[in-house]
Amino acid sequence: MFNSKKDNGDMSSNHRESTPTGINSLGSNTTIQGDLTSESDIRLDGSLIGNLKCNGKLILGPKGNVKGDITCTNAVIEGTIDGTIKVKDHLQVKETAKINGEISTSKLTVQSGAVFNVKCDMGGQTIAPKSIPQVKTA
Repeated sequence: MFNSKKDNGDMSSNHRESTPTGINSLGSNTTIQGDLTSESDIRLDGSLIGNLKCNGKLILGPKGNVKGDITCTNAVIEGTIDGTIKVKDHLQVKETAKINGEISTSKLTVQSGAVFNVKCDMGGQTIAPKSIPQVKTA
């Protein structure tokens, strides 16, 4: 009965397990107060008052709002952020985005029309200032 090919206990049609590659979602009429951690991609269309750590891609929809710090691998921002954003790879700021705070990323794309009031640190590299040659005066 349990070992037949017809009924092998596989409930995949009725039940799906969460996997690290799944996408989590926070709807537009939802507000969370507190810290949020995700091992996979996440889409926020609601409000988060707190910090977000995502080991995947963050998509912040046009009505999404975050007041807190964000750490993720990649991000596409269309909504509003007030806080510090640390993106390991690529941060894309769309034309509807409003960001106030600090960002740290390796790659950055900002579309025309975005409100982008930030202190920006890119790539973690420091460049030594070039010395200016002295002009001799007579």
